[in-house]
Amino acid sequence: MKLPRSYYNLLSLIGTAIAGVSFFMIMFLFIISFFWEKSNSYLGLFIYIIIPAFLVIGLLIIPLGMIIEMRRRKKRVQIYLKNEWPVIDLNISKYRNAILIFGIGALLLLLLTGLGSYEAFHYTESVEFCGKLCHEVMKPEYTAYQNSPHARVTCVECHVGSGAGWYVRSKLSGIRQVYAVTTNNFSRPIATPIHNLRPARETCEQCHWPQKFYSRQLRNEKHFLSDSMNTEWNISLQMKIGPSHSAYGLAEGIHWHINPNVKIDYISTEDNREEIPWVRYTNLLTGQVTIFKDTTAKFDDSHIEKLNIRGMDCIDCHNRPSHHYATPAEFIDYSMTTGAISKDLHFIKKATMKALVEPLKHTTDSTLIQIDSLINSYYKENKPWIYASKQTEIKKSIEEVKNQFCKNVFPEMKASWDVYPDHIGHKTYNGCFRCHNDTHISENGKTISKDCNLCHTIVLQGKAGQESYAPLNNSLEFVHPKDIGNEWKTSLCTVCHRNLY
Repeated sequence: MKLPRSYYNLLSLIGTAIAGVSFFMIMFLFIISFFWEKSNSYLGLFIYIIIPAFLVIGLLIIPLGMIIEMRRRKKRVQIYLKNEWPVIDLNISKYRNAILIFGIGALLLLLLTGLGSYEAFHYTESVEFCGKLCHEVMKPEYTAYQNSPHARVTCVECHVGSGAGWYVRSKLSGIRQVYAVTTNNFSRPIATPIHNLRPARETCEQCHWPQKFYSRQLRNEKHFLSDSMNTEWNISLQMKIGPSHSAYGLAEGIHWHINPNVKIDYISTEDNREEIPWVRYTNLLTGQVTIFKDTTAKFDDSHIEKLNIRGMDCIDCHNRPSHHYATPAEFIDYSMTTGAISKDLHFIKKATMKALVEPLKHTTDSTLIQIDSLINSYYKENKPWIYASKQTEIKKSIEEVKNQFCKNVFPEMKASWDVYPDHIGHKTYNGCFRCHNDTHISENGKTISKDCNLCHTIVLQGKAGQESYAPLNNSLEFVHPKDIGNEWKTSLCTVCHRNLY
């Protein structure tokens, strides 16, 4: 098949080769992905993004080479025409062939480009792309996400949301992130909170809109003490996530904070929003404004102009909705509850907690070896009679501890519960007590109360089989599993639990 003479040059032929090889590589990999059941994040990256880029470059090189060749020929033979545009005569077969190839090729390219762009868009929006492509960086977040309540919600629904504007914004931000990963110039662990995250009302409330909140919820917790018998301690809380009756709406309960008639602003003196010395409450119906200041913090009005005032939203409490890293106490209690770690194996809670208090090694593999060694050594040196008779139970428990550890602690990225506080609750992290600590007081004497019954009531608590029950519509006063007197009333839980997990 004859083509214009200008096509026959080295640059155009190279472009043809690049485009041809790229096209066949796309087809080949597409067929592989179609028949290969096991998903591979890098395969999609090459099919829809990397190789198509080479295909387009090759196609652009072809006409570029032709233009350069035409100018070279004109200059060489010194032919100057009045009409500088090329003359296309369809009576000449080579021009017909060129137009036919170009026309069919252009239609085919447009079709494949449309299909490829569509697939590339969906691929870059997929969980696989977000979680697996930058494997080392995103491994902690991806692993935690898979074990979260939002494991069936795609990453982009929370981190990007709908609309072209935020999609473009996220991809521009992604360029910087790709560069950081490529040059190995990223922080370990990844810093939080994310300051440019889309407002929660545009993402979270697409599913969890305030009018849909339920009135109350019963929460049952099971804990095991670090004594010889792994004493089981049960507690049931009626969480006041909403009002006593759904008809009251957001006038009562924990979610009163996002009542549309109320506006809460605060100032944090730390980037992680752990310290909140200033809170402003505004009643939007009456216009009443009340400012609370932490009397124990060194904060005065001169700091207000220097620091950002942030409006409170969902993410200020639910800051780890899909990426929660359980503390050792949490995941050991969980495994003992499921039976994966035998609660009848004496001292197992104490042995595992002692092993997990030790400083971590630099890699996951070396830390797992360390955990295995420490638990075995505890029994071998301190409880040799148990070590001699319970080898199977000890081995099974160690394997479960290592399994849970890999889901919650990531030494390579220095990511764990310790660097990512969860603001729901108040035991291991200050959470609610960042504001509700009895030290935030207004000028007229109002206090942001620490009263437990504001958020929940205790309806059951005590050792397994010896629990105390609250009468209907009443609550029990909290009893600490270990006798610490009234210390729990005057101190924050984190004073002890932050160090004991």
